[in-house]
Amino acid sequence: MKIIDRKLVYDGWGRFLLLTVRLDNGAVVNRQMEDHGQAASVLPYDPDRRVALLARLPRAGPLFCGEDAQIMEACAGIIDPGETPESAARREGLEELGVRLAELEPVSRAWAAPGVSSEAISLYLAAYTASDRVEAGGGVEGENEQIEVLELPLRDLARMADAGEVRDLKTLAMIQTLRVRRPDLFG
Repeated sequence: MKIIDRKLVYDGWGRFLLLTVRLDNGAVVNRQMEDHGQAASVLPYDPDRRVALLARLPRAGPLFCGEDAQIMEACAGIIDPGETPESAARREGLEELGVRLAELEPVSRAWAAPGVSSEAISLYLAAYTASDRVEAGGGVEGENEQIEVLELPLRDLARMADAGEVRDLKTLAMIQTLRVRRPDLFG
């Protein structure tokens, strides 16, 4: 598979492109692509208190589809130029959740929607303690994210995952990974 032409359709917060691609069988097809950079996400959890920190915020995608716009998710954001995925995850933890994170446990670097987006997202778990909650969180002033910080019991997150109530895929993957790696925290 090879890109043989690209046309920029829109350039704003993200870029939208029309790609002309030659497939391995020789067929030439057009594909739409959204490109806004790489991202990082972290699910902070307190192993002593058996809770996790998440953000609840409105998202345009569910709203567009006629669903409840409020989504509960692990904090996440675009990796800024010069930043590593790890430093971006730590920055997002502080900005969105008000938590200072030290050691990160890698989960995966996964494609968010590989058919239409260039975004690969680096996923992490990170243990924290109550004393690591050093700020209020809620996002960066002026970005209008409207983030509500949630601290939820891990057993509730497991129940929500099992009931199909976790509507954000990256968050679901991290909850399930934590359940596999640390089943003792969910009892």
